[in-house]
Amino acid sequence: MKSELVKPMHLARKAVVYVRQSTPQQVVNNQESLRLQYALRQRARELGWHDADIDIIDADLGISGASAAQRSGFKELVGRVGLSEIGLILSIDVTRLARNCSDWYPLLDICGMRGCLIADRDGVYDPASANGRLLLGLKGTISELELHTIRSRLTAGMLAKAERGELALTLPVGLVRDPTGIAVKDPNIEVQERLELVFAAFLKLRSVAKVMRMFNSRGLDLPRRDRHGDLHWAQATTSAVAAILKNPAYAGAFVYGRTSLRKAPDNGRLPMKVPRPIGEWRIVVKDRYPAYIDWRTYEKIRVMMSDNRAEYMRNKTRGVPRDGELLLHGIVWCAKCGYKMYVRYKNGGQYVCNHLRSHQGLPACQYLRAPQIDAAVAQAFLTALAPAEIDVLSRLRRTQQQADQAVRNGAERQLQRKRYEAALAERQFNRVDPDNRLVAAELERRWGGRVERGPGGRRSACPSVSAARHHANDDW
Repeated sequence: MKSELVKPMHLARKAVVYVRQSTPQQVVNNQESLRLQYALRQRARELGWHDADIDIIDADLGISGASAAQRSGFKELVGRVGLSEIGLILSIDVTRLARNCSDWYPLLDICGMRGCLIADRDGVYDPASANGRLLLGLKGTISELELHTIRSRLTAGMLAKAERGELALTLPVGLVRDPTGIAVKDPNIEVQERLELVFAAFLKLRSVAKVMRMFNSRGLDLPRRDRHGDLHWAQATTSAVAAILKNPAYAGAFVYGRTSLRKAPDNGRLPMKVPRPIGEWRIVVKDRYPAYIDWRTYEKIRVMMSDNRAEYMRNKTRGVPRDGELLLHGIVWCAKCGYKMYVRYKNGGQYVCNHLRSHQGLPACQYLRAPQIDAAVAQAFLTALAPAEIDVLSRLRRTQQQADQAVRNGAERQLQRKRYEAALAERQFNRVDPDNRLVAAELERRWGGRVERGPGGRRSACPSVSAARHHANDDW
């Protein structure tokens, strides 16, 4: 059926069919909608265009119409309209073109200026006319409202489940769901003990980097999950250790809304997720998961991690105390300018504030000799500690023994696992048909990666296991 709005000037240009679906799942599952959209070529023929003059833009399949930032097809469409290449835009519905009025109305302005028509299943519209712009504007506004309504309904239902702690979020390693959907600890004892060791090590060493170095020096791996959700073991990194320490699920808490969206610079990028402070988390439901640590310990760990960042001027945090002979290395601040003081091991040791000289070329604030200050600090510490020093020493000794035993247990568990993996690889190699060289060669390679020859030709576990055995009896 032809329309009186279609003029020869429109027919002299291209007719473009714009095809879009919002998600990859819709592209795979909703094939009928795709068929209807591609069938708009016939609608263009009925309006008077030849097949050679009909183009299809389907670069935005699987991309939401809420924003034009990531839609290359929509940008191509707007650009071609601006170049007066298009006489008609066809879409199954205007919601396919845009669900955001900030993208929709500029398209109407360009189409009105360049004499481009817009058509959907209901009819053909001229954005240059008052009636056409009114109808298209109403459709665009209703489309945006419809998107907001759908999103609000979905969000309300999700928040209602989250407030009860029943929203099925992805569980971290160490927690799994049983057949009924209830979260339980991973039945793998090695995983449980390794996670407990991470928390115990941090409470003792008080630094993520020190925990990472301690694990790697003893050949202890961390449990991880791959993109398929399967358990595997990997070398400890600072990011992996920090992720375990910061995750509230290990304290038994269901948390929703730990991040917020920050608008990205106007460069076409999507908004960025930034972490919220613990006091601004949207929903916190305690005692929903089996806990590895209690909530008070978790809060203590978060405070320690925050305090380890040396940003006194902004956050009043002091940073990690550094190694060295002087007692106040890394934790003393200048009372004059407020910056951290450095340590100089010359002439008996000094606390030096040279931040202004290093960064602004100004004179240094002050130089303080360390022996007198350290003596006063040590005397004050011993005076405060004297009444309870015996009990404190006893508790520290018990804690040290427990920590050493935890490290030894972790090394022994890892040794057992490595031995099992090596034995499994050997059994798989022995069972394969020798004539099937493709399979036998791969199994031989896997077996060779699991074992190594030790003294006297005796097979031992792989090098990481040897390191674990070597450090099993080491102190922290």
